[in-house]
Amino acid sequence: MPSRRVRSPLALSLLLLPLAGSLDAQSGPRPKSCTAAEYRQFDFWIGEWEVTLPDGSPAGANRIERILDGCALKESWTGAGGGHGTSYNTYDAGRHRWHQTWVDDQGNLFVLEGTIADGRMTLEGETVDTSGRGQRHRIAWQQTAPGRVRQLWEMSSDGGTTWSTTFDGRYRKR
Repeated sequence: MPSRRVRSPLALSLLLLPLAGSLDAQSGPRPKSCTAAEYRQFDFWIGEWEVTLPDGSPAGANRIERILDGCALKESWTGAGGGHGTSYNTYDAGRHRWHQTWVDDQGNLFVLEGTIADGRMTLEGETVDTSGRGQRHRIAWQQTAPGRVRQLWEMSSDGGTTWSTTFDGRYRKR
């Protein structure tokens, strides 16, 4: 019987795939990688939330959940007007900073980074508006009482010299 040679890298990969799985299983359980206390700094935001504006009118609902074995938080926002957005949040241990990437159904993208100090998580980032002008965003979350969080989003068009409030949300746990 003539020998068969595997000529395709894809075919070779498919042949080796079962072997890779058995090697992983033989090496035992993987150690947890996101167990440091810093990964829990934003846990006060986890939960199902009703969000209102300072005057008590509805702003929306938000669900924050721990995902990926505790390595990240996922935010699922539904605005009172029907808009939707999602963010992924994680602690960057190498740089000692928190990171958030936000995307919504209006095509907005925000990439924010920051730290927690005195129980207040503050993330900042820059965007460019449709006319090409830079805008700086600063969003802070702080637990104000058990089951309550305030999210204050501010924006600056002058490099951070002056700030105006974009959103002031009051979270109440469901």
